Amino acid sequence: MNTPLNKPLNKPFIRPISKTGWWLKHPRYIRYMAREVTCVFIGALAVLMVVALHQLAAGQAAFESFTQSLQSPWIVFMLLWILIFSVYNATTWFNVTPKALPVQIGEEFLDGKYIVGAHYAAWAVVSVIILWLAGVL
Repeated sequence: MNTPLNKPLNKPFIRPISKTGWWLKHPRYIRYMAREVTCVFIGALAVLMVVALHQLAAGQAAFESFTQSLQSPWIVFMLLWILIFSVYNATTWFNVTPKALPVQIGEEFLDGKYIVGAHYAAWAVVSVIILWLAGVL
């Protein structure tokens, strides 16, 4: 017997979504997740820099011991991966900046290539200054 209490409800179709693999369905999502994962490595570099500052404050012997430990092949390999992930993270954020931060001049918006170009130019200038201060250039 169909009474109002046991009558089936009209439910809209809800597409099932995987809780773990949803980002594997589209290349844009894969790039997004890759950029988010790079933040873990950038965080590791930040922790490493804080440890370096702590060792520097502890004295010359402590800092020299710390820099000696950084010359291990595994640490050099890890630092190279951190560099690669940092460059990937920076370039993806620079390329998405015109969408996240559009610059309006009067009634029109500045073309995105100028915004991206300004970021890369600033990155190059700051890199040259740091290399110059470090005595590499």
